[in-house]
Amino acid sequence: MPWRVWGALRVNNQVKWGTEPSRNPVDACLPRQVRLRRAGDFRNLFARPAISVDACFAVRARRNGDQPARLGLAVSKKCARRAVDRNRIKRVVRESFRCRRHRLHGIDLVVVCRQRAVTLPNSRLFPSLTAHWKRLCATS
Repeated sequence: MPWRVWGALRVNNQVKWGTEPSRNPVDACLPRQVRLRRAGDFRNLFARPAISVDACFAVRARRNGDQPARLGLAVSKKCARRAVDRNRIKRVVRESFRCRRHRLHGIDLVVVCRQRAVTLPNSRLFPSLTAHWKRLCATS
C-alpha cells in the first residue's frame, strides 16, 4: 500500500518525483549550516546569479566554492496569502533540497515562490524543483 511522507509518494520503498529515501536518520533534518541566514549571503547571491524560472518558482544560484549547498527561501504574503500555504510550499522546497543537496555541492540557492505554486499539489511541485536543480547544476 502506498504511503506519503512530506508530499513524496513511496511505493515498495521507491520514491516518485525524483526524490530518494534517506539512508541515515540524521540526513532527515536540514542543518543550520545548509541554510542561508544572513542578509549578506542573500545580497551576494542576488548580485550575479544563474537563474531558472518556471510557472511555480524562480530559483537563483551562485557558486560558493567548496562548501556544502545552502538554501534560502522567499515565500511572500503576496504570493501565498495564507500561512498554511506558505508553510506547505516551504516544506516541499526544503524536502526536495534535502533529497538533492549532495548533488548540489558548492552552490547557494534562493527559491522564490510564484503565485501558481499555491494552487498546484505537491505532486506537481516536486518535478518542477527537480528540473530547477538539474538546470542549475549544469549552468553554475
